[in-house]
Amino acid sequence: MEINFIAISIGNSRTQICTFIDGALTSPQTIDNSEIDSIAELVAVAYLEIADKEDAAIILASVVPDLGIKAELQINNKLSSKVIRIERDMDVPIGRQIDEDTTPGEDRLLNCAGAYDTLKQECIVVDAGTAITVDFVDGQGTFHGGAIMPGMQMMLNAMHSGGSLLPELKVTKPTVTIGHNTKDAMLSGVYYGARGAIFQLIEKYAEQIGSYPLIITTGGDAELLFDGDDLIDRIVPNLTLLGMKTTIKSALEAEKL
Repeated sequence: MEINFIAISIGNSRTQICTFIDGALTSPQTIDNSEIDSIAELVAVAYLEIADKEDAAIILASVVPDLGIKAELQINNKLSSKVIRIERDMDVPIGRQIDEDTTPGEDRLLNCAGAYDTLKQECIVVDAGTAITVDFVDGQGTFHGGAIMPGMQMMLNAMHSGGSLLPELKVTKPTVTIGHNTKDAMLSGVYYGARGAIFQLIEKYAEQIGSYPLIITTGGDAELLFDGDDLIDRIVPNLTLLGMKTTIKSALEAEKL
């Protein structure tokens, strides 16, 4: 099925924008959320690539409600095409075995829907971004939730805010394990702490479900944390956007769009 649309995913810190032309992801770009006022112009330029397509659409997902509203208003004012919102106008096509009063982040649902649509089997999806999430999807494509913990930059920021002698740092891969100075000790702590927590969760999930699923990772820190790791099956930088493709494809097939 040919799908032509612009996908916009607003995360906690960054926003991803890309165009899908005949179902293929093209021209992905990422902006900091502090630049959200430029989103209408970026979308307008991208829209030129699909404006002549009969089914052209603009799809928006956001885990920051205020920024989602702001972006939608700006795009509506700039373009005549309506913005379709994930989980408002279109549900993410994935089963959910979670508490009734729980509303998972759209990015978690989209990541898991995209991973299952690709793999068609149970999997664990790790999103290493502003926050780190480790979620489980069973063999029937049902989202079971998982775990949420601070991302590495959030850990560093918390240490700087809470410790008078701890410096402000940006995330980088540590060059040593045993830090002989405060900077190296902090970087080693957050890097190996994040990896240790993630792999401990994966082991606990595997024990609970009685199998060892494929592990898919995404997010801004995924390459730094997992590049070359044999325990990770795939690193998919644009998994959230691919989940949006899965969502619109499902809606078209069900004639709900």
